[in-house]
Amino acid sequence: MVVDNHSAGWLSKGFPWVYPKELARPVRSLQPGNTVQLQGLDGRALGAGLWDDGWLAVRRFREDPGPLDAALFHTLLQAAASRRRGMIPTKTDAWRLAHAENDDLPGVRVDAWGDDLHITLDSPGLRSLLPPLTQALIELYDPARVTLGWRCDPRDKQRTELPSSLLHRRPDASDASPETHQRVVHERGMAFQVFPAGGSDAGMFCDMRSNRALLDEFWSERSVLNLFAYTGAFSVFAAARGARRVVTADLAATAIRRAQDNFALNGLEPDRWEFERADSFKLLDRYRRRGERFDLVLADPPPFSHGPGGTFSIGKDLGRLSTACLRIVEPGGLFVLACNQGTVAPRAFHGAVEQAARKAGRRLHLVLDGTQPPDFPAAVHFPEGRYLKLGVWSVWGSP
Repeated sequence: MVVDNHSAGWLSKGFPWVYPKELARPVRSLQPGNTVQLQGLDGRALGAGLWDDGWLAVRRFREDPGPLDAALFHTLLQAAASRRRGMIPTKTDAWRLAHAENDDLPGVRVDAWGDDLHITLDSPGLRSLLPPLTQALIELYDPARVTLGWRCDPRDKQRTELPSSLLHRRPDASDASPETHQRVVHERGMAFQVFPAGGSDAGMFCDMRSNRALLDEFWSERSVLNLFAYTGAFSVFAAARGARRVVTADLAATAIRRAQDNFALNGLEPDRWEFERADSFKLLDRYRRRGERFDLVLADPPPFSHGPGGTFSIGKDLGRLSTACLRIVEPGGLFVLACNQGTVAPRAFHGAVEQAARKAGRRLHLVLDGTQPPDFPAAVHFPEGRYLKLGVWSVWGSP
């Protein structure tokens, strides 16, 4: 398969994608999942990848000609493990083993939940990789179970989410279906209940681990409001590290129940702590009208959601959310904001908070700037790799 000079230049820098418009010659008789050998207009070999018929034409898995076999995936997975060696905290068994394009596995993520492994694919066109990839994972890790899930890219408009499935089960492992299989995992000694095959709803966002660790020194004796809390990982650490009050807020009743279960799992009696099933904007307005303030307000919103107050989009509403949060932070308190949307640049992220501070009449000092942990690396040849942003600001002046 021949690509144009623009694509050849990017491939030479390590970029793993070929777009349909970059193909130099028409392509016939290829099906999604077929292996293709890439060449430049000058005949130079540019590696091998998988053909697809969506917004991407090819995802490249090797920079030299050759097969996409178990030996290749063994090598790629070993390299990913080497990049993480010594970087996963002790008493932690939930982490990302392979981070897609950033580990030279475009469109492929592998998460470890204890000795359960879960593969997530971005496209059905990657399905042909499953036999050699699963074989390599079994050889390297001897997992109890390997499950498959899907995160079809929204740019492939015709694609819909596909059901999860079980690819491998060790004889001594649970025979529960992927949808019902649960287990307890640990992050820095704290326990959390997860559904390994749940994908984005597994029960824990491991890419926030280093940011949870950054906040350890700030919880003690503070009143904490955790918005968009999901299953309450930040709240569990806050309560365990000495916060005097923790309010865990989420619109989903299931998330609140799972957060309460996580508190109980760690010996933190749920009845002692506060849980609010509420729209975050409505809750913030209620606290503002009551004159109620918190020492630390944390917001980790999803990129997009629907609630009683309307539609929330992180690109459009980040400033509005920040303004509402800043109005209920005690003078000298902290505002913590996260954004996991890669299309929101760091400059726009910080700019939204600065504008919100002016609107709320507060003065801010940035005290910490966080990002994703080492098992979610951002390859320098893949600009999309650094997606996660987190800021911690000290807040001054009266609201």
